[in-house]
Amino acid sequence: MAKVCSKLLLLSAFCIFIAQAFAQPNLQYHFCIDNGNYTSNSTYKVNLNHLLSFLTSNTQIDYGFYNISYGQDPDKVYALGLCRGDVKPDVCHSCLNNATNLTQLCPSQKEAIIWYDYCMLRYSFHNIFGIMEGSPAFYGWNYDNVSANLNEFNQDLRTLLDSLRSQASAGGSLRKFAVGNATAPNFQTLYALMQCTPDLSQQTCSDCLVGVMGSISQCCNGKQGGRVIIPSCNLSFDLYRFYDPTADTVPPPPPSQTPSPPPASPVYTLQSSTNTTAAKGNESNKYRTVTIVVPITAFVILIIISFCIYLRVRQPSENPESEAVDEIGSVENLQLDFETIKVATDNFSDANKLGQGGFGAVYKVTRHYH
Repeated sequence: MAKVCSKLLLLSAFCIFIAQAFAQPNLQYHFCIDNGNYTSNSTYKVNLNHLLSFLTSNTQIDYGFYNISYGQDPDKVYALGLCRGDVKPDVCHSCLNNATNLTQLCPSQKEAIIWYDYCMLRYSFHNIFGIMEGSPAFYGWNYDNVSANLNEFNQDLRTLLDSLRSQASAGGSLRKFAVGNATAPNFQTLYALMQCTPDLSQQTCSDCLVGVMGSISQCCNGKQGGRVIIPSCNLSFDLYRFYDPTADTVPPPPPSQTPSPPPASPVYTLQSSTNTTAAKGNESNKYRTVTIVVPITAFVILIIISFCIYLRVRQPSENPESEAVDEIGSVENLQLDFETIKVATDNFSDANKLGQGGFGAVYKVTRHYH
């Protein structure tokens, strides 16, 4: 039983390791932009820490977009946080918490950007609100090639992306996001996603998406799927549904005779405060990671302990007779020569004969021998 429990404990340790691996956020890319540096005890650093602390602790925003500034020039900090339009608010907050480790990846740069699967975080020393930014950029693609007619595939993809571009750019100041699918050659289904930061105007968002569509030929031509991501907008496509199917695409507003300008995205300007904590975002990151891993760990260990207790209770009590048999069986067999046996049985006397067995007569010993 001890060996079984030891193996189960090793298995539980392996399960815990796997659980921790899956609990880790999936970092896509980050860039430290060399447009200026700050020191660890500078006012810019204090302002940046306070801004990120506010961003990760603000649970009132549930639409996945943050644009915040803090401080006074020349140490003012601007930040944008954007979550993918199909993720839930709790996933969004968790992702942005993880993204605050950007200050560790870029410990002295005043401008930096990071992408995870579900969110993007960007900060700078200059105003970045409402301005299209096309760099830095990164690409990803499916290793599988298009098996159908490539020209037909590209045409179907272009038609789908044009439709989603119109829908996403027509979104409001809180979300510019669209997903959809279309039939591809060989009866396949093509899925796509497009998104802009909502602080962009409709025209600027549309122009941004046209730009990333043009980059498909540079990275993903002939591939079944691909991603083109820049700070202000992004697109993804593939032959499987990679987004939440319950995501609601915001339809474009109906045309109006006298269209009014869309409301501006709310920009949060934080008031100065001396109560700043540099590790706020990282502590929250650790907490959220622990809340994912600990329940899995506790459950696995509880199952292992319960099973070991069950084996212990189920084990039958020890039998004294079986112990005696085991003890006798462990004694070295006696080996006697013929003369000794002859003396011990009184020359095989009939008086010492006990009976007849399958292998011959059976005698008892009537005297001691040495």
